[in-house]
Amino acid sequence: MMKNRIYILLFLICCYGCEDFVEVELPDSQLTGTTVFNDPNTANAALAHIYTRLRDTGFLTGSSLGSTTAMGLYADELKYFGGAGTPNLELYNNALLPSSSVASQLWNESYYLIYCSNAVIEGVEQSQALETEDRNRFSGEAHFLRALVHFCLLNAYGDIPYVSTTNYEQNRLVSRMSATEVYTRIIADLDTAIALLPIEDLTGERVRPNKGAAYAIMARVRLYLGQWAEAADAASAVINDSQYAWETDLDFVFLRQSTSTIWQAKPLQEGDNTYEARAFIFLEGPPPTMSLTQELIDSFEAGDLRKSHWIGSVTDGTYTWYYPYKYKQNTNTGTSVEYSILLRLAEQYLIRAEARARQGELIGAVTDLNKVRARAGLGATGATTAEDIVTAILEERRHELFTEYGHRFFDLKRTGGLDAALSEVKPGWDTHDRLWPVPETEILANPNLLPQNTGY
Repeated sequence: MMKNRIYILLFLICCYGCEDFVEVELPDSQLTGTTVFNDPNTANAALAHIYTRLRDTGFLTGSSLGSTTAMGLYADELKYFGGAGTPNLELYNNALLPSSSVASQLWNESYYLIYCSNAVIEGVEQSQALETEDRNRFSGEAHFLRALVHFCLLNAYGDIPYVSTTNYEQNRLVSRMSATEVYTRIIADLDTAIALLPIEDLTGERVRPNKGAAYAIMARVRLYLGQWAEAADAASAVINDSQYAWETDLDFVFLRQSTSTIWQAKPLQEGDNTYEARAFIFLEGPPPTMSLTQELIDSFEAGDLRKSHWIGSVTDGTYTWYYPYKYKQNTNTGTSVEYSILLRLAEQYLIRAEARARQGELIGAVTDLNKVRARAGLGATGATTAEDIVTAILEERRHELFTEYGHRFFDLKRTGGLDAALSEVKPGWDTHDRLWPVPETEILANPNLLPQNTGY
């Protein structure tokens, strides 16, 4: 117990040394795990630290460190133009090694965030002073975060340890679990989050998850598992929630006040905007680091408004290069106008459409699909059979969700389409590339993480 408190204390010291969404002054007395989680303000600050790290360095950061860039380069969304010897070049060439820094960075950052989430869960459970409403919300958020980060790890690395304690002796010798067992634990954590989180958006800015966010991740998890009825039900819980409303104008979807946003990450300071805009927008060619691939550009249907509204271009008179332009502000604007949107309503319609189609509910599937198509200025789908409707939905996901947290790569992976899609456009592609290598430093420190993924 004393060792656990020491680790919680170290975590909290780190929290207060970092920028947070909520600024809380340190108490005069030395902090312990117990005293921190007896005060809703300091407990809230501990959680805010996790969101800061998610925004800045984890799988969900919009910077070049996160899954948006990493999986875009790894699949067929982004073309690399930067220099040699960089992690992004390794990703683009599908040349990751167990020693690659990007594989280590996302692994280590993820387990750090999981550790922080466990510290919150344990601290809240031991607290004797928190009101029930605060206790439930803090614990619900931490369970949500623990589930989400494990889900990201699982889909990148395959079998992983599911870590649910801050106990050092247990954690340093953890073993990898089967995907089935990891998914079981993810679902259990999301069930807990759904039960504990408030229905309402208490922040007014949708920067902390509520029930809707937990249902949205549950819908994605169930979709990946092929549990169609459960996926449709979870997506419906979000779609039917009156807090969220469909944005009919493409230019409103990625603004901070979009009614279709379920959960988003607030920038570091007022006036800042998104990492995505800074990473992607360039003003002259050739691109300094990356551009959208020509294959993606050519795949859009004629008349698709997303191509003109969500994609920017630069030409030198001979060549034209394209970049993601969902986020348009790459400088300080005095007042922030764009936050990084982590979950939005369109994905839920597409999840429900696919889940319905795979169950034979074709009318409902087409209705959901056409809602997304109509906003893009496209006519109703011509698909009529279940197989054709699913194909149309997957193609719609490619164009609606491009350069958002690796949806394209993970869709190809979960539907068995990676080899067919990527072997044609990625000369270095090999079947084993569907999983990233477990970092060699982690295996050296803990041989229980063996065996290494095939091909590494």
